[in-house]
Amino acid sequence: MNSYQEQLTGVITALVTPFDTESQVDFEAFDTLLDQQLAAGVTGLLPVGTTGEAATLTEEERSNIIGRTVKAAAGKAFVLAGTGSNDTAKAVAWTRKAEDLGVDGCLVVTPYYNKPTQQGLIDYYSRVADCTTVPIILYSVPGRCGVEIAPETAAQLRERHHNIIGIKEAGGSVERVTELSEACGGDFIIHCGDDALTLPFLATGAIGVTSVVSNVAPELMVELIQAWQQRDLNRALQLHRRVHQLAAALFIEGNPVPVKAALAMQGCSGNTVRSPLAPLAPNNAQYVADTLSAYQAYKSATCAEIQPTHYTVGQLS
Repeated sequence: MNSYQEQLTGVITALVTPFDTESQVDFEAFDTLLDQQLAAGVTGLLPVGTTGEAATLTEEERSNIIGRTVKAAAGKAFVLAGTGSNDTAKAVAWTRKAEDLGVDGCLVVTPYYNKPTQQGLIDYYSRVADCTTVPIILYSVPGRCGVEIAPETAAQLRERHHNIIGIKEAGGSVERVTELSEACGGDFIIHCGDDALTLPFLATGAIGVTSVVSNVAPELMVELIQAWQQRDLNRALQLHRRVHQLAAALFIEGNPVPVKAALAMQGCSGNTVRSPLAPLAPNNAQYVADTLSAYQAYKSATCAEIQPTHYTVGQLS
């Protein structure tokens, strides 16, 4: 295992950007969220990604959010800033700015709306990789961007650029883990981009999850990774089922609308989203509330089990 694999094994939280009722960034709530994540023991923090509504943030807001994350995480967690765009020049500029702000790496999504060819993706990622010395994580999410990074494309990029070290895979297919590993090599980092598939991804070679659910339940996601690492398969399956339930609720509408509503229900931050996103529909809000209530009851009943600890296979069967 290389040093980046060690640093990125585990849970990276795709952070929401809290807004106040005037749709201004609520930095106090954001700082509280950072503290909660670090206290739960997450491996990394991902500011200004899709979950952070990066597309609607100003340049100043982006810089302030990244800077606060870097400061809070110093010596505690890996900071992976979202710097992708559908404009290659912007992706380059945002990546350079993130490096100047002290991030540990950048997550670069495929260009959305443009639907480039695989050659277009190679050109795009090559220009981003060439502009920086920090490690780059590719981000394939065809449901949002309309284009998928082919395993052969990832392999070409990995071979050409030493700082392209892995991929966040959010296409909903467990088979992709094997395909990417075979194309790119066993030390190519693969992170699950779909919370509900975390355990299947781990079982086929991924080393962690870049998680939306961990905004709401970071200790649950951390414990799932730990249970898998310790080969406590019964415990891992039990936790997977809880993650699956939460993920079903937190993706009932487009991310991050449900997770921001859930955080508001927990009293952690407001549920304001920026247009063109709209507040969670009332019936879906009730579903999220019921799911959170069920999770809280489970957590309260099994508090000792939820805390990070060591298990052996079959101990909790």
